Amino acid sequence: MKKDYIFNGIRNVMIDAVDSFIHSESIAYIGMILILTAFFLETRDILHSKAVPYLGLMALGSGLLAVRAFLIDEWAFLILEIAWFIAAILGIWSISKKINQDSML
Repeated sequence: MKKDYIFNGIRNVMIDAVDSFIHSESIAYIGMILILTAFFLETRDILHSKAVPYLGLMALGSGLLAVRAFLIDEWAFLILEIAWFIAAILGIWSISKKINQDSML
């Protein structure tokens, strides 16, 4: 027997809203804007392509686009976005590893 809690209705509405957002094109546009922002700032010498803010924007944007590609069964696009996401995360990891090594000296 399923218990009926007072917040079940609100919980279901919130889950439906999140599910609807993920399946909408909004997530794709947000991912696209993040990647284009990183690229624009890098080409204007505001960010460096090996800086954490740049890599963070790229990781977040490509991660969102990968989720969207998965949901709409765009497999080539999914593989591309996963590759970009992994490259950005590895870049961030490399920077944090270097910072940790430098702080130990």
